[in-house]
Amino acid sequence: MLRKEKTEMKGEGAIVFLTVFIVFLAVTLGYPEFPPGKILYELLDILETEYLVLGVPANLLVNAIINGVIYGVILWLVFTFGYKRMKS
Repeated sequence: MLRKEKTEMKGEGAIVFLTVFIVFLAVTLGYPEFPPGKILYELLDILETEYLVLGVPANLLVNAIINGVIYGVILWLVFTFGYKRMKS
């Protein structure tokens, strides 16, 4: 009897998210004007600060984290739906 093999994603999405998050975090730290982090930071009307976190200005770190999360979620969704579509 033929069995249909069931393949499950176990952590691949998390790896995709973390990889994209780290890449866009680094890109934004190197190029602070990279959208949409700076735009969202300005829309939130957060006060500018000179405070340094590990030698990086806090507002730049917030921009980088925003970009990492946004692009990480977008590419994680693309990966998840693409993987499911490919397997069906």
